This record gives sequence, structure tokens and C-alpha cells, in this order.
Amino acid sequence: MEMKPLNVSEVNQYIKKTFVNDWLLSNIKVEGEISNFTYHYSGHMYFTLKDEKSKIKCVMFKSDNRLVDIDLKDGLKVIVTGYISIYEKEGNYQLYAKDIKQKGIGDLFLAFEKLKAKLEKEGLFDSVNKKEIPYFPKKIGIVTSSTGAAVRDIITVIKRRFDLVDVLIYPVLVQGVQAPKEICEGLIYLDDRKDIDVIIVGRGGGSIEELFAFNDETIARTIFNMEKPVVSAVGHETDFTIADFVADLRAPTPSAAAELVTPKLDSLKTSLIEKYTKLNRIYDSILKDSNIELQHMKKELYFYNPMNQLREKFQQQDDLLKELINSIEQKLKDNMLELENTFSKLKHLSPVGTLERGYSIILDEDGNIVTSVDSLNMEKELEILVKDGILKVKVVNIKKGEFKYG
Repeated sequence: MEMKPLNVSEVNQYIKKTFVNDWLLSNIKVEGEISNFTYHYSGHMYFTLKDEKSKIKCVMFKSDNRLVDIDLKDGLKVIVTGYISIYEKEGNYQLYAKDIKQKGIGDLFLAFEKLKAKLEKEGLFDSVNKKEIPYFPKKIGIVTSSTGAAVRDIITVIKRRFDLVDVLIYPVLVQGVQAPKEICEGLIYLDDRKDIDVIIVGRGGGSIEELFAFNDETIARTIFNMEKPVVSAVGHETDFTIADFVADLRAPTPSAAAELVTPKLDSLKTSLIEKYTKLNRIYDSILKDSNIELQHMKKELYFYNPMNQLREKFQQQDDLLKELINSIEQKLKDNMLELENTFSKLKHLSPVGTLERGYSIILDEDGNIVTSVDSLNMEKELEILVKDGILKVKVVNIKKGEFKYG
């Protein structure tokens, strides 16, 4: 008799019942190393438990992980107690954790911490060695897998934000034994090109094993010795690799790396318009202030201009000359007046003046003025000067006595 075919849901339900009824799988302890740990915003925990040969997906619901007293993270060795069941929707079996105890730190995590401490001591992570990321790159180099989602995300973001930039992709392996060698070759090649302004190196998310190629010491030293600035974009925001620490800038994701190395063209245009408007206002203000200052300087220049000062001195000289002339003229007038007064006085006191007032002057025969009768003799001839002539007389009588006026 031919069996009726089962649908996918029926198959998954049957397998789930098988797991539930298995006494070992219903209460099992599994030892391994945590990888790809995620603490979901819902409060549930998702991670992978692995050893050297295999791995299994695990989930620990919020109601169970409240009592976990250790800090779960990638590389931690733990013992998980729980049960194995199937997630019917996806058809994947997984370990449903009920309790987790720490076992130890994984080998990969120990190797990571050891190399990190070594390079940090040498100064490869020092901020003083970080190169500045150019604001306007003309060409961006990308070292990553040519088939992964990371390169598509980077290109999409770059073209959306700043489609004026060119992109050069150097395809490499991003996991496995050969990956570090190819990544170093890509970095060196792009660093030697003169047309490359900035380099992005990285890959999409994955487990600690998948990302471990970027914890290679050779890659770290290659990045440190490069001339061009390097942006590391490995995995998700919670993933950290040695490349992240030594790079000039660490991006939480490949998409974020594309945003960090490119300006947003629309925002740039808006910013330029705002700056242009502000610059115009500043320019107008400067012109206004400069014009006011210019007018002030013109006034000062006019005031301190040697020619103006010379013209003013000329005018002062003319004024002084005019004052001098006026002073001289006034002095002359005063002197003339004084001269006239003196002349009048002299005239009044002169013999001529005396004669004009009716007086006369008596001269003896020798021409001497007679001032006393004692110098005269009878019959002596004399000359009497009056204002309009000379009288010749002879002394016929001398009467001596004091002459009184009136």
C-alpha cells in the first residue's frame, strides 16, 4: 500500500515529537564555545555553540536567562543545560538553553586578546597615528569579497549619498586561511595607487571564526604602515576585530563605512546654500562697516592731510600778516598822532610860536638874546624880532624892575 505524502509542517512536527520523546535530548548538557552572540531587544538570547569540528544554534528565552549571572560573549566556553528541539517554521533544530555555566575562555578569543595586548603595547592603536579621513574623496578603494552583501551595501550607500565619487573594488577572500594574504595584497595595491583617497576594508557579519581573518597580525601591520587612510568595516556593530583597532576609523557596519567616507550630496547642497547666504550677510555687513570706516578715514585723512594743514597755515599766515599790517598801520597812526601832538607842543614852545602869540625876541648887536637890562647900555642898538619882521631900535631909557603879568 502506497504511503500518503506528508506536507512540510507534518514532517517538522513529527521530528519535533521525536526530539521531545528522546530522554537524552530532553535534558542535555552541552559544552562548547559561544560564537555570534546576540542579545535581542525582546530580551531573548541567540548564539552558536561550537567546538573544533561542529556547531549548533542555541536560544535562551527571556524567562530563562534572568538568572544567568555571567557576562555572555563570543569566545566564552560554557556548559549549557537544556533540551534539543526543532523550530518548525524554519525546520532547524536547536538547543533551547535553560541554564548556562562558564567553562572557560575559547582559544580564538584568547588569541585575539593576546594579539590585541601585544599590538596595543607597541602603539599600533594610538590615536596620534590615526590619519584624517578626506571630506571630499574623488576615488574610494574597497577591499572585500566581490560576491558578498557588504560590497553591494557599500556601493548602494555611496551612490545614494555622493554619486560623484568613483569606486575601485579589489576582490578578496574574507575568511579562511588564504584570506589574510589576499587582504594584505589588496590593501598594498590600493595604497600604491595615486588616485585612491581612502580605503574601506571589511566584510559582512558572521561568527567569530568567520571574522577571524581580520584578527591577523600581518593585516594589522599592513594597515598601520599604509599611507592612505583606512576605514575598517567588519561584521556588525557588536563585532570587534584587530583591524578595527588599528584602522584610522572603525565603522560598525559596511554600510556605515560608506556613510563615513562620503558627504551627503543633498545635505551638502543645503549646507552650501546656507553658508552662501550667511557669507553674503557677513560680506554686506563687512562692506557696510568698511564704508563707515572709509568715511571716517577720509575725514581723518582730510584733517591730517599735509596739504590741508599747509593751506590752513597759509590762511593763518595771511591772517597774521593782516594782523601785522593792521598793527603797523595802527602803530603808524598812533605815532603820527603822537608826532602831531609833539609837533604841536614843540610849535607852541618854539620861538616862532612865541612870536605868533605877540611876543618878541630882543637881540644885541652880537646876535645874543637879551634876557636882562643889566646887559644893556644907553644908546645901544638892538634888534627886535616879531612874527612878521625885525625892528632896529636904540636904547634911550632903561627902567629896572620886576616884570609882572597882568
